[in-house]
Amino acid sequence: MLKYTFPEDLRAAQLALHQTRTAYEQYATTLPWAAEPMPGWEGDKQLHSSYRSHKEDSPGYTEEQAAEVARFRARLLELSITVSTHPFWDSVDVGGRVEARMALKHAHEPAEA
Repeated sequence: MLKYTFPEDLRAAQLALHQTRTAYEQYATTLPWAAEPMPGWEGDKQLHSSYRSHKEDSPGYTEEQAAEVARFRARLLELSITVSTHPFWDSVDVGGRVEARMALKHAHEPAEA
């Protein structure tokens, strides 16, 4: 049972924040390693190993990729502000806000039996 009764709009904003963050992280794995075109590099050989770290040349982000990253970041900022400035937090004792915030992060998970 939850110790806090979170308003539905706050729970929805927190869940949207989780989902948007996950979608952004998945999208980011498809992007080049640098936003701007950058030359690749190769590191020095490490002691007792033949491995050399390296990166291929990065073509940079396309206009569409840059726009999508900006859209994700704007949405994440909007949701973060919505969650952190929600009026609910005024009803929680200052000393208990960290605990309440942590509880909200897990409020969407199914209750354990």
